[in-house]
Amino acid sequence: MADENVYSQNLTLDEIVFENRNKEYGAYDIRHQYPRLLTKSFIIGTGLFLVTALSPFIYMTIKSMNEKDAVEVKSDLVEIIEEDPIIEQPKEEEPPPPPPPPVEEEKIEIIQNVVPEPVKAPKVETPPPPISKQLETTTGLVNQEGVKAPAYTPPPPPPSTGTKASTAEVKPQVSDTQVYSEVEQTAEFPGGINAFRNKFQNSFDGSAMNGDEGAVKTEITFVVERDGTITDVKANGKNSDFNSEAIRTIKSIKNKWTPAKINGQSVRYRFRFPVSMNFEG
Repeated sequence: MADENVYSQNLTLDEIVFENRNKEYGAYDIRHQYPRLLTKSFIIGTGLFLVTALSPFIYMTIKSMNEKDAVEVKSDLVEIIEEDPIIEQPKEEEPPPPPPPPVEEEKIEIIQNVVPEPVKAPKVETPPPPISKQLETTTGLVNQEGVKAPAYTPPPPPPSTGTKASTAEVKPQVSDTQVYSEVEQTAEFPGGINAFRNKFQNSFDGSAMNGDEGAVKTEITFVVERDGTITDVKANGKNSDFNSEAIRTIKSIKNKWTPAKINGQSVRYRFRFPVSMNFEG
């Protein structure tokens, strides 16, 4: 009878360990294929390492093979001739400009009307003729030429100083209370006379009239004060109702006027405003 503990020399360690056991369990298969898997993994890992290590060398080799041949360029140095330095000559200092001449003020010559004082002419005394001449003179109706007095000569005008004579313009004084009818700059309504006329027409109440008056005319006068307000409103038309409504309408316009001016000063000015309307029944 053969000994069960004696194993054949051809058996592997795994066969001996898994003898009389379930070899279809996964452990036997893993241990049976382990040497082969280990060898395969070593070969693959070694190949990947070599490929990774040799990749830069392979890349440089391929790059060097594809590079173009270097082109040699001969560059000879050219001798540079230095230019002579430019020496700036010192600039001569220019003398300062002469000061401007003093401005002479224009002399104003004031011309005065000097009335010469009357000078009494010296009395020329003539000696009486001798008696022999007096006897020769005849008295009667014959005119005799007497002694003429010397003619009066006015004094010479004052010498001219050579400057232009200028007379100061004397402007008339402006009154603050007087109402002027003629001025240098008339009073103006804001927007002009047409704007004032439109305000008058829009504010006029035609119901105050009967409606059968026909054409009615009047002239309204008022004073534009120095501050632009209106005072002393009057109307001189024939229709009293029309005059009253016209005066009321003028007073209802509260816009201030631009006052009239004389010599640049605001003055009181009398303004005339003719009005005509047609009322048909």
